[in-house]
Amino acid sequence: MTDKMNFAVFCLESYKLAHNLKGKDVIKIFIQYKVFDYIKSFFDVLHSTGQKYIVNDLDIYISSRQI
Repeated sequence: MTDKMNFAVFCLESYKLAHNLKGKDVIKIFIQYKVFDYIKSFFDVLHSTGQKYIVNDLDIYISSRQI
């Protein structure tokens, strides 16, 4: 697996645990709101931050797409 792929899995698992969701539900959310594309695009910045920051950032990103 590549570093970006490993990081995407880490983000998915972190989001899942933070929101007490099932993996398949998080995958649906990530696909619907193109979160994987976001993670890939901002890998250089996100991978240097902490888990709480990442989950918060993904929450902001997803909520901005729900309009």
